[in-house]
Amino acid sequence: MPPTATIRKTTLRRSGSGIQIIQAANLSKLPGVVHGFSTRVGGFSQAYGGCQLNLGFTSSDGRQSVERNRRAFIRELIGKRDACQLVTLRQIHSGLVRILKSKDRIPTHPLRGDGVITRHKNVLLGIQVADCVPVLIVDLKRDAIGAFHAGWRGTVKRIVERGVGSMRAVFACDPADLHAAIGPCIHSCCYAVGDEVIDEFRSQFSYADELFSEVYDRDPIKEKYPLLFLTARAPGHSNIGPQKHLDLVEANRRQLLDAGVPESNIWVAEECTSCRADLLFSHRGEAGYSGRMMGVVGLIG
Repeated sequence: MPPTATIRKTTLRRSGSGIQIIQAANLSKLPGVVHGFSTRVGGFSQAYGGCQLNLGFTSSDGRQSVERNRRAFIRELIGKRDACQLVTLRQIHSGLVRILKSKDRIPTHPLRGDGVITRHKNVLLGIQVADCVPVLIVDLKRDAIGAFHAGWRGTVKRIVERGVGSMRAVFACDPADLHAAIGPCIHSCCYAVGDEVIDEFRSQFSYADELFSEVYDRDPIKEKYPLLFLTARAPGHSNIGPQKHLDLVEANRRQLLDAGVPESNIWVAEECTSCRADLLFSHRGEAGYSGRMMGVVGLIG
């Protein structure tokens, strides 16, 4: 069994405009690479608490505010460099990886899928998240980049493993040369799942049980008044007890390792979206009323 993920101390970049961006230490060292994971801090949206950097076109926010947020976020990423075009996805929780070859025109509308790879310069690949796992990959030897959106369904469909395979097949990337960053997402501490999810993982991965842990309900009311929650059901049939929690971070790190990416080339953010509602959007932590963050990577020519 590979060692568990090493959570790396995050570099939080603050701008004069108040926007805060999380950056991966390994990608920050690569010349000609721009990247970042947005937070909720420092934007123009009045939804979700006011002055929020919502980057998703949600029903609760105005399109003009989101477009203004996106321009501000990209400006913070690229600085004084020439403008870069942003490519996004209409994410469908799939294993579908879209390929932008050098001869292809850069799309002006979101592509349907959950991964995108390219060798285009001055193009930013963006993944939207609010709990799901954003994964950014860079290969400087082949001038190739990829961005992937991995919720539990996409993880079961091996979106990240497929992404690395596509970079090998289409751009002749050697996995040993890839540098990957797993951005802020919901961690196992907050990600309780049901039998459906457990069964899906067991059907696909021989190591599935290693991705789940038992977490007991820490509700302070139940701890203070335990008699109120006693049940007459037989042992093992009560709905009071440990829940199964899924480690999506480790699941996607394992896919990177299985695809041949060196462990030393994989960076993992420390933030859990559900725990850090002050900094990050969380669909689960905010009961569905949430904005969207974005993980972005690009090569500057």
